Amino acid sequence: MTPTAGRSGREASSDAAASTQEQISVEIAELAQAYERERTADPGAGERTKPLLDYGPYRSSLLRHPTFEPQLVDPEGVELLAPVFGHREVDPLEADLTIGHAGEPVGERIVVTGRISDADGRPVRDQLVEIWQANAAGRYIHQRDQHPAPLDPNFVGVGRCLTDADGVYRFTTIKPGPYPWRNHLNAWRPAHIHFSLFGTEFTQRLVTQMYFPGDPLFPLDPIYQSIVDQKARDRLVARYDHEVSRPEWCTGYRWDVVLTGTHRTPTEPGPDRDAKASR
Repeated sequence: MTPTAGRSGREASSDAAASTQEQISVEIAELAQAYERERTADPGAGERTKPLLDYGPYRSSLLRHPTFEPQLVDPEGVELLAPVFGHREVDPLEADLTIGHAGEPVGERIVVTGRISDADGRPVRDQLVEIWQANAAGRYIHQRDQHPAPLDPNFVGVGRCLTDADGVYRFTTIKPGPYPWRNHLNAWRPAHIHFSLFGTEFTQRLVTQMYFPGDPLFPLDPIYQSIVDQKARDRLVARYDHEVSRPEWCTGYRWDVVLTGTHRTPTEPGPDRDAKASR
Protein backbone atom coordinates (compact mmCIF):
# COMPACT_ATOMS: atom_id res chain seq x y z
CA MET A 1 0.00 0.00 0.00
CA THR A 2 1.63 3.15 -1.12
CA PRO A 3 -0.02 6.53 -1.64
CA THR A 4 -0.13 7.72 -5.29
CA ALA A 5 -2.43 7.92 -8.26
CA GLY A 6 -0.23 6.66 -11.02
CA ARG A 7 1.46 3.32 -11.41
CA SER A 8 5.03 3.74 -10.24
CA GLY A 9 5.06 -0.06 -9.88
CA ARG A 10 5.94 0.14 -13.57
CA GLU A 11 9.34 1.37 -12.46
CA ALA A 12 10.11 -2.15 -11.30
CA SER A 13 12.82 -4.00 -13.18
CA SER A 14 12.09 -6.17 -16.19
CA ASP A 15 12.96 -9.20 -14.06
CA ALA A 16 10.18 -8.26 -11.65
CA ALA A 17 7.69 -7.78 -14.49
CA ALA A 18 8.59 -11.26 -15.75
CA SER A 19 7.53 -12.91 -12.49
CA THR A 20 4.31 -14.89 -12.77
CA GLN A 21 1.29 -14.62 -10.49
CA GLU A 22 2.02 -18.17 -9.34
CA GLN A 23 5.51 -17.13 -8.16
CA ILE A 24 4.14 -14.05 -6.42
CA SER A 25 1.41 -16.09 -4.71
CA VAL A 26 3.97 -18.60 -3.42
CA GLU A 27 6.04 -15.75 -1.94
CA ILE A 28 2.94 -14.23 -0.33
CA ALA A 29 2.03 -17.60 1.22
CA GLU A 30 5.57 -18.15 2.55
CA LEU A 31 5.65 -14.74 4.23
CA ALA A 32 2.19 -15.32 5.71
CA GLN A 33 3.35 -18.65 7.13
CA ALA A 34 6.47 -17.02 8.58
CA TYR A 35 4.29 -14.41 10.29
CA GLU A 36 2.07 -17.11 11.80
CA ARG A 37 5.14 -18.94 13.12
CA GLU A 38 6.34 -15.71 14.74
CA ARG A 39 2.92 -15.16 16.33
CA THR A 40 2.91 -18.73 17.67
CA ALA A 41 6.42 -18.37 19.09
CA ASP A 42 5.69 -15.00 20.68
CA PRO A 43 1.93 -14.52 21.30
CA GLY A 44 2.57 -11.22 23.05
CA ALA A 45 4.24 -9.63 20.03
CA GLY A 46 0.96 -8.10 18.81
CA GLU A 47 -0.37 -7.55 15.32
CA ARG A 48 1.69 -6.21 12.46
CA THR A 49 -0.75 -3.53 11.42
CA LYS A 50 1.59 -1.60 9.11
CA PRO A 51 2.53 -2.64 5.56
CA LEU A 52 6.00 -4.16 5.43
CA LEU A 53 8.43 -1.67 3.86
CA ASP A 54 10.49 -4.27 2.02
CA TYR A 55 7.80 -6.77 1.09
CA GLY A 56 9.35 -9.01 -1.56
CA PRO A 57 6.22 -9.79 -3.63
CA TYR A 58 5.68 -6.02 -3.98
CA ARG A 59 8.71 -5.75 -6.25
CA SER A 60 9.31 -2.00 -6.36
CA SER A 61 9.22 -1.75 -2.55
CA LEU A 62 12.60 -3.50 -2.57
CA LEU A 63 14.04 -0.73 -4.73
CA ARG A 64 12.70 2.32 -2.93
CA HIS A 65 11.91 1.55 0.72
CA PRO A 66 13.83 3.57 3.36
CA THR A 67 17.20 2.03 4.24
CA PHE A 68 18.28 4.42 7.01
CA GLU A 69 16.90 5.05 10.46
CA PRO A 70 14.39 7.93 10.51
CA GLN A 71 15.69 11.19 11.94
CA LEU A 72 13.62 13.47 14.15
CA VAL A 73 13.29 16.86 12.48
CA ASP A 74 11.54 19.85 14.03
CA PRO A 75 9.06 21.19 11.47
CA GLU A 76 9.11 24.81 10.51
CA GLY A 77 6.50 26.99 12.14
CA VAL A 78 4.58 27.28 8.88
CA GLU A 79 4.11 23.51 8.79
CA LEU A 80 2.45 23.64 12.20
CA LEU A 81 0.12 26.44 11.17
CA ALA A 82 -0.88 25.38 7.66
CA PRO A 83 -2.87 24.21 5.91
CA VAL A 84 -5.83 25.43 7.93
CA PHE A 85 -9.15 24.36 6.54
CA GLY A 86 -12.59 25.59 7.50
CA HIS A 87 -16.10 25.26 6.15
CA ARG A 88 -15.58 28.30 3.89
CA GLU A 89 -12.60 26.63 2.17
CA VAL A 90 -14.28 23.25 1.48
CA ASP A 91 -17.51 23.38 -0.49
CA PRO A 92 -20.01 20.57 0.32
CA LEU A 93 -20.38 19.93 -3.43
CA GLU A 94 -16.77 18.72 -3.53
CA ALA A 95 -17.92 15.51 -1.82
CA ASP A 96 -19.94 14.51 -4.89
CA LEU A 97 -17.58 13.19 -7.57
CA THR A 98 -20.44 12.55 -10.01
CA ILE A 99 -21.37 16.19 -10.67
CA GLY A 100 -19.74 19.24 -12.22
CA HIS A 101 -19.41 17.91 -15.77
CA ALA A 102 -21.45 17.99 -18.95
CA GLY A 103 -22.94 14.53 -18.39
CA GLU A 104 -23.24 11.60 -16.02
CA PRO A 105 -20.15 9.46 -15.33
CA VAL A 106 -20.19 5.84 -16.43
CA GLY A 107 -20.36 3.13 -13.78
CA GLU A 108 -22.06 2.02 -10.58
CA ARG A 109 -22.99 5.05 -8.48
CA ILE A 110 -22.16 4.52 -4.81
CA VAL A 111 -22.15 6.40 -1.52
CA VAL A 112 -19.20 5.82 0.82
CA THR A 113 -19.63 7.05 4.37
CA GLY A 114 -18.19 6.36 7.80
CA ARG A 115 -17.09 7.76 11.11
CA ILE A 116 -13.58 8.88 12.02
CA SER A 117 -12.73 8.39 15.69
CA ASP A 118 -9.84 8.07 18.10
CA ALA A 119 -8.95 5.04 20.23
CA ASP A 120 -11.55 6.00 22.85
CA GLY A 121 -14.35 6.23 20.30
CA ARG A 122 -14.50 10.01 20.36
CA PRO A 123 -15.40 11.63 17.02
CA VAL A 124 -12.73 13.51 15.09
CA ARG A 125 -14.60 16.65 14.06
CA ASP A 126 -13.84 18.99 11.14
CA GLN A 127 -11.29 16.52 9.75
CA LEU A 128 -10.31 17.18 6.13
CA VAL A 129 -10.87 13.95 4.19
CA GLU A 130 -9.65 13.72 0.59
CA ILE A 131 -10.18 10.82 -1.80
CA TRP A 132 -8.88 9.91 -5.25
CA GLN A 133 -9.57 6.86 -7.38
CA ALA A 134 -9.68 5.25 -10.80
CA ASN A 135 -12.84 5.41 -12.90
CA ALA A 136 -15.19 2.47 -13.52
CA ALA A 137 -12.82 1.12 -16.20
CA GLY A 138 -9.82 1.18 -13.84
CA ARG A 139 -8.19 4.29 -15.35
CA TYR A 140 -6.80 7.36 -13.61
CA ILE A 141 -6.64 10.78 -15.22
CA HIS A 142 -2.88 10.84 -14.88
CA GLN A 143 -0.15 11.16 -17.50
CA ARG A 144 1.59 8.02 -16.26
CA ASP A 145 -1.56 5.94 -16.60
CA GLN A 146 -1.62 4.86 -20.22
CA HIS A 147 -3.10 1.38 -20.11
CA PRO A 148 -5.79 0.83 -22.78
CA ALA A 149 -8.90 1.47 -20.72
CA PRO A 150 -11.22 4.37 -21.57
CA LEU A 151 -11.09 7.72 -19.83
CA ASP A 152 -14.42 9.14 -18.69
CA PRO A 153 -14.83 12.82 -19.63
CA ASN A 154 -17.43 13.16 -16.88
CA PHE A 155 -15.33 11.74 -14.06
CA VAL A 156 -12.11 13.19 -12.63
CA GLY A 157 -11.93 10.94 -9.56
CA VAL A 158 -11.01 13.38 -6.77
CA GLY A 159 -13.06 14.85 -3.94
CA ARG A 160 -12.92 16.14 -0.39
CA CYS A 161 -15.09 16.97 2.58
CA LEU A 162 -14.99 17.86 6.27
CA THR A 163 -16.28 15.52 8.96
CA ASP A 164 -19.32 16.74 10.88
CA ALA A 165 -19.82 17.07 14.65
CA ASP A 166 -20.10 13.27 14.96
CA GLY A 167 -16.93 12.65 12.92
CA VAL A 168 -18.90 11.44 9.90
CA TYR A 169 -17.77 11.90 6.28
CA ARG A 170 -19.81 11.11 3.16
CA PHE A 171 -18.91 10.86 -0.53
CA THR A 172 -20.95 10.16 -3.65
CA THR A 173 -18.83 8.58 -6.36
CA ILE A 174 -18.51 5.76 -8.90
CA LYS A 175 -17.25 2.31 -7.93
CA PRO A 176 -13.70 2.07 -9.33
CA GLY A 177 -12.55 -0.79 -11.49
CA PRO A 178 -9.44 -2.95 -11.01
CA TYR A 179 -6.38 -2.13 -13.11
CA PRO A 180 -3.03 -3.63 -14.21
CA TRP A 181 0.13 -2.32 -12.56
CA ARG A 182 3.03 -4.39 -13.91
CA ASN A 183 4.46 -5.56 -10.61
CA HIS A 184 4.55 -8.97 -12.26
CA LEU A 185 3.00 -10.69 -15.27
CA ASN A 186 -0.79 -10.21 -15.28
CA ALA A 187 -0.78 -8.19 -12.04
CA TRP A 188 -4.08 -6.47 -11.18
CA ARG A 189 -4.92 -4.22 -8.24
CA PRO A 190 -8.22 -4.82 -6.44
CA ALA A 191 -10.74 -1.98 -6.72
CA HIS A 192 -9.94 0.64 -4.09
CA ILE A 193 -10.30 4.28 -3.10
CA HIS A 194 -7.38 6.27 -1.68
CA PHE A 195 -8.07 8.27 1.48
CA SER A 196 -6.05 11.14 2.93
CA LEU A 197 -6.73 12.56 6.40
CA PHE A 198 -5.01 15.78 7.38
CA GLY A 199 -5.58 16.19 11.13
CA THR A 200 -4.98 19.74 12.34
CA GLU A 201 -1.48 20.16 10.90
CA PHE A 202 0.26 19.36 7.63
CA THR A 203 2.65 17.04 9.53
CA GLN A 204 -0.29 14.92 10.71
CA ARG A 205 -1.38 13.71 7.28
CA LEU A 206 -2.24 10.01 7.01
CA VAL A 207 -2.89 8.11 3.77
CA THR A 208 -4.59 4.74 3.34
CA GLN A 209 -6.78 2.74 0.96
CA MET A 210 -10.34 1.44 1.24
CA TYR A 211 -11.29 -1.80 -0.51
CA PHE A 212 -14.60 -3.42 -1.38
CA PRO A 213 -15.88 -6.66 0.17
CA GLY A 214 -15.41 -10.01 -1.54
CA ASP A 215 -12.85 -8.92 -4.12
CA PRO A 216 -11.29 -12.03 -5.74
CA LEU A 217 -8.00 -10.16 -6.27
CA PHE A 218 -7.27 -9.84 -2.51
CA PRO A 219 -5.14 -13.00 -2.21
CA LEU A 220 -3.21 -12.10 -5.38
CA ASP A 221 -2.33 -8.49 -4.55
CA PRO A 222 1.09 -7.86 -2.95
CA ILE A 223 0.15 -4.35 -1.76
CA TYR A 224 -2.90 -5.58 0.15
CA GLN A 225 -1.00 -8.63 1.39
CA SER A 226 1.96 -6.52 2.60
CA ILE A 227 -0.10 -6.12 5.77
CA VAL A 228 0.54 -9.63 6.99
CA ASP A 229 -2.05 -9.69 9.79
CA GLN A 230 -5.50 -10.70 8.51
CA LYS A 231 -7.43 -8.73 11.17
CA ALA A 232 -5.51 -5.58 10.24
CA ARG A 233 -6.19 -6.18 6.52
CA ASP A 234 -9.88 -6.62 7.25
CA ARG A 235 -9.99 -3.10 8.67
CA LEU A 236 -9.26 -1.77 5.18
CA VAL A 237 -12.38 -3.39 3.69
CA ALA A 238 -15.66 -1.47 3.64
CA ARG A 239 -18.96 -3.26 4.22
CA TYR A 240 -22.08 -2.99 2.15
CA ASP A 241 -24.78 -1.13 4.11
CA HIS A 242 -28.31 -1.34 2.75
CA GLU A 243 -29.36 1.57 4.96
CA VAL A 244 -26.88 3.78 3.10
CA SER A 245 -28.15 2.65 -0.31
CA ARG A 246 -30.80 4.89 -1.87
CA PRO A 247 -33.79 3.51 -3.82
CA GLU A 248 -33.23 3.51 -7.58
CA TRP A 249 -30.17 5.75 -7.18
CA CYS A 250 -27.08 4.14 -5.60
CA THR A 251 -25.68 1.39 -3.42
CA GLY A 252 -23.98 2.26 -0.14
CA TYR A 253 -20.82 1.30 1.72
CA ARG A 254 -19.72 2.08 5.24
CA TRP A 255 -16.05 2.37 6.24
CA ASP A 256 -15.04 3.67 9.65
CA VAL A 257 -11.54 4.93 10.39
CA VAL A 258 -9.86 4.67 13.78
CA LEU A 259 -6.81 6.93 14.01
CA THR A 260 -5.14 5.64 17.17
CA GLY A 261 -4.97 2.61 19.46
CA THR A 262 -4.64 -1.11 18.84
CA HIS A 263 -7.60 -1.17 16.44
CA ARG A 264 -6.49 1.76 14.33
CA THR A 265 -6.93 1.61 10.59
CA PRO A 266 -3.68 0.65 8.80
CA THR A 267 -2.05 3.61 7.07
CA GLU A 268 0.79 3.83 4.64
CA PRO A 269 4.32 4.11 6.08
CA GLY A 270 7.28 5.96 4.71
CA PRO A 271 8.23 9.58 4.21
CA ASP A 272 6.65 10.00 0.77
CA ARG A 273 2.93 10.53 1.00
CA ASP A 274 2.51 12.51 -2.23
CA ALA A 275 -1.03 11.88 -3.38
CA LYS A 276 0.09 12.11 -7.00
CA ALA A 277 2.25 9.05 -6.75
CA SER A 278 -0.18 6.35 -5.59
CA ARG A 279 -1.24 2.92 -6.81
